[in-house]
Amino acid sequence: MKTEYFPAGERGVKDMGWLKSNFFFSFSDYQNPLRSAFGTLVAFNDDFVMPGKGFGTHPHVNMEIISILLKGKMNHKDSMGYSTKIEADGVQIMSAGEGLRHEEYNIGDSDVNFLQIWITPKLQNIAPRYQQRSFPRAKRKNRLATIVSSEEGQSHCWINQNTRISLGYYDLPGSVPYSLQPVNKCLFIFLISGTLKVNNQVLHPRDAFGIWEASEISLQHGEETEFLILETPINQK
Repeated sequence: MKTEYFPAGERGVKDMGWLKSNFFFSFSDYQNPLRSAFGTLVAFNDDFVMPGKGFGTHPHVNMEIISILLKGKMNHKDSMGYSTKIEADGVQIMSAGEGLRHEEYNIGDSDVNFLQIWITPKLQNIAPRYQQRSFPRAKRKNRLATIVSSEEGQSHCWINQNTRISLGYYDLPGSVPYSLQPVNKCLFIFLISGTLKVNNQVLHPRDAFGIWEASEISLQHGEETEFLILETPINQK
């Protein structure tokens, strides 16, 4: 088993006033050659957006872009004709494929906090697609809930990559076993809130931990703990 600890305090930071971003990997003005990606995961941003502000219409090509809303309310409009609203516990994914344009704005009365995740796609230049689902905390209490998967289904969002993302929320202390898929995978674990220990590494809120060359791990969590597990191919080919 190989591991890497990603302390929250070592993230890149960008403060534009209306937008405060925290980057685990090189993104925008933050460039760190030692942390450019983790397998096919090329961006994991912890973003805060003020009310009435957001991202104007802009393009993407050949990228899987996932937004996980932790707090607040945002809109979504794109060149495919979608015009939706996403609220806390909502997840949206875009397969940019051969190209699309979109915008997102904070349409609520308080700050939005969302995770922006970029993953390189398995197939290039596919037809763009958009999907959105909600995963209320009450319905995923004390279990790992799959929110994104390479397998199509009605209970999660589909991704154009051999990737799985799970959210766990636990109100009492305990442990969670996790088995990796056997084909060339790595794990990126992000602690949203509470306490978590992975492979004897204690995580604090907004820390992350990477694992590869492993088949099974155990996570020890405290009470009122929420975390994300992202399992994805370790090679970007």
